[in-house]
Amino acid sequence: MGLGIAALQTLAFIVIVFGNQATTYTNRERRHLWSSRPSIWLFLSSIADLLIASTLAVAGIAMTALSVPMVAGVLIAAIFFAFALDFVKVPLFRHLKIT
Repeated sequence: MGLGIAALQTLAFIVIVFGNQATTYTNRERRHLWSSRPSIWLFLSSIADLLIASTLAVAGIAMTALSVPMVAGVLIAAIFFAFALDFVKVPLFRHLKIT
């Protein structure tokens, strides 16, 4: 990828923000994450969080700018992470009798 230290710090920032959103949606439900609809407040705050973090990273506000495809790739990876985590969580919860 050829990123410098400053760009890697920006990348780490968006990975943390997007990853936290992914875990929020998997942790809020004992069943699959799509089993219940999130509240409108959670949904709107998530959209705002993703838009703010993405805008800061792409525009280079208070950090080194990243390209739109790189930020979009991290978002797609976070979505895959959420579903992968969900497919591990449900059988594990069932095995541990948490549900």
